[in-house]
Amino acid sequence: MDAELEFAILPSTTGKQLFDQIVKTIGLRETWFFGLQYMDSKGFSTWLKLNKRVTAQDVKRDNPLLIKFRAKFYPEDVAEELIQETTQRLFFLQVKESILNDDIYCPPETAVLLASYAVQVKHGDYRKDYHVPGYLTREKLLPQRVLEQHKLNKNQWEERIQVWHQEHKGMLREDAMVEYLKIAQDLEMYGVNYFNIKNKKGSELWLGVDALGLNIYDKKDKTLFFMCLAFASTNVSWPCVWGITDLYMRRRKPDTIEVQQMKAQAREEKNKRQKERALLESEKKKRENAEKETEKIARETMELMERLRQIEEQTKRAQDELEEQTRRALGLEKERKIAQEEAERLDKDRRAAVEAKAALLHQSETQIKNQESLAMIVEADLERTKAELKTKLMGVHIQDSVNSHMHEHDETDESSAEASAELTSPGMVRDRSEEERVTEAQKNQRLQRNLKFLSTELAGAVDESKKTPNDLIHAENVRAGP
Repeated sequence: MDAELEFAILPSTTGKQLFDQIVKTIGLRETWFFGLQYMDSKGFSTWLKLNKRVTAQDVKRDNPLLIKFRAKFYPEDVAEELIQETTQRLFFLQVKESILNDDIYCPPETAVLLASYAVQVKHGDYRKDYHVPGYLTREKLLPQRVLEQHKLNKNQWEERIQVWHQEHKGMLREDAMVEYLKIAQDLEMYGVNYFNIKNKKGSELWLGVDALGLNIYDKKDKTLFFMCLAFASTNVSWPCVWGITDLYMRRRKPDTIEVQQMKAQAREEKNKRQKERALLESEKKKRENAEKETEKIARETMELMERLRQIEEQTKRAQDELEEQTRRALGLEKERKIAQEEAERLDKDRRAAVEAKAALLHQSETQIKNQESLAMIVEADLERTKAELKTKLMGVHIQDSVNSHMHEHDETDESSAEASAELTSPGMVRDRSEEERVTEAQKNQRLQRNLKFLSTELAGAVDESKKTPNDLIHAENVRAGP
């Protein structure tokens, strides 16, 4: 809808013919709200007369001829009177443009709220992963007056608009446009067409024509109106006044068949959109649930894989430890066998030594007995020999026999001493024992409250020196009450 269209017209083409061609092209049926506006030769915006030829009017002779399709008459209640989505969008675009250009005065806190609805219309639901900081940097969302009056940078304004944008989650774009218009229609300058007039004293005034009638304003103030019954003007578009009066009366009559059909069609289309939206939401929910389930399964799979990895590591460590213990056990078993063999060998050696000791003792005892027996025999023999010699050899021979006997006796004593020493020799038998080793293996009232909160917040950042007369008058009106 926010676009430029080109039409070829003939010198005989009337305003009505051009108007009908435009509404047919854009598919508009609520034609009674709209008109064609152009800039006349004096530089004033003027409504094209539909009953006259286009070229016969005071149209600025440009090529191509620029004519704007604009809302000429405003509804009293946008939610009740605007039926088609096309009509709603045309009003939304025009009112938004008037607010941003400051043709309609809007308080700062309301401007922020309206900006959030405009963002919902353009961007849809806020998504943190998609609408990253700076997504509104290039958007014109607030009047320049509001920006200049507050000491806030673009990022700070975006943060405030984003908070409201998040609040509109789940709102259809067409519903966001209607909500925008429902708030805008309560602004003091919404839907007012202003005309320069003079009273009979020659004082310049504004004549405001809106959906509820006529108001007269001071020249310096378009928001504070007063009544003046006697005035004269050459710049008042009386057809506009009569058109507004006709529309006022039309609203208070039963709907025509055409309007009834349009409303029925609009309800049907809205129900269809709601069903489609519900179906989309259902499919979206199913998809989200499926994605969550997939993520859950993937997460659980990763957890199981991680657990399996840990178990494998634990198993490997256990296997390594078991192998180490087995290796050490085998080593200990080998050492035990060696030690056992050594113990057996030592025990065998000990037994052999004991046996050898016993044999030596027995041999020694036998030798001693034999020596004693021999000694006794020798002694007896000596005694006998001595007796014999005593008789035969008297004198020198007796001495020789005695010396020879003593010599043999000494040799016998030495042999006995040596045998005794051999039996008692140290180190012959050694008792040795084996050591054994043992090892062991971790909504509305809410809207008002929000606007009040935002107004209080913005008041702290306002630059009082940059307030316009409209700002001061608006503040006065707010204090005065309805």
